[in-house]
Amino acid sequence: MAKAARIHANGGPEVFRFEDIDPGRPGTDEVLLRHTAIGLNFLDTYYRSGLYPAPQFPLTPGGEAAGVVEEVGAGVDWLKPGDRVAYTTGLGAYATERVIAADRLVLIPDGVTDEQAAAVMLKGLTVEYLLRRTFAVQPGQTVLYHAAAGGVGLIFGQWAKHLGAVTIGTAGSPEKVALAQQHGFDHVINYRDQDFVAEVGRITGGAKCEVVYDSVGKDTFAGSLDCLKPRGMLVNFGQSSGSVPPFNVSILSQKGSLYLTRPTLFAYVAKREDLEAASAALFDVIAKGVVQVRINQRYLLADVAHAHADLEGRKTTGTTILIP
Repeated sequence: MAKAARIHANGGPEVFRFEDIDPGRPGTDEVLLRHTAIGLNFLDTYYRSGLYPAPQFPLTPGGEAAGVVEEVGAGVDWLKPGDRVAYTTGLGAYATERVIAADRLVLIPDGVTDEQAAAVMLKGLTVEYLLRRTFAVQPGQTVLYHAAAGGVGLIFGQWAKHLGAVTIGTAGSPEKVALAQQHGFDHVINYRDQDFVAEVGRITGGAKCEVVYDSVGKDTFAGSLDCLKPRGMLVNFGQSSGSVPPFNVSILSQKGSLYLTRPTLFAYVAKREDLEAASAALFDVIAKGVVQVRINQRYLLADVAHAHADLEGRKTTGTTILIP
């Protein structure tokens, strides 16, 4: 019997139940997948807490994983039992087995482990679209990234440095500052001790940044705008501190004809060809060692409540995975 970490109502980490489930058999264009590693992301806490509405209860959270194909359904001719695959999708990864649409899976190439793939599908593909498609970073441009010691941030710092950007990050402790510096960031600001707007001005000699990548939201929104050059872009792709309050859009013109976008990964990989191209780019930089995937925490899937508590308590750094 398969197992899943599910919730039957929104709440804190204590609402998780580790339960027996029947994953079912794959239908047309589906596969039965046995998970080998599952990614943990802040997004998962939004569905658990109710910040993002659950489509139904009981709910199995989790948006990325890697595993082995156990069985293929009719119409699936490019996968076979035993293939190593990975995916990122909205929900359902917190399980030992699941049935999933085959067109959401990508093959894991040699040179990339299951744990690496599970750890980076959501975070790494997020970095891919942020750096290469939302704002295509060019050599010599200056970028600011908030929460630089998080899972996405540590991938971002390495990849952005590889692209030739001048990278500025923010982090909340001396330890996290050091971690970000070890992962490609040229400058890291401890936002608890320093005014990040003033520090960006000092670092850039008043020139500021072409782009700010902000997954924090409410607490950093106003300051992020003040870190941009005229016609710069603020990419708001998360809200770990809460939603950005309503504001008058004329502030964008007042601060220099700024651009603001609120992208999501799933809009960038909705088409199969986009998913394959983005995954290929991600796996390539991992296999070449451009992006080092360091998994700093591992929890058993059965202990997911503990993992969520640590994540929300800012006790984790970098990448965390769950082991089925």
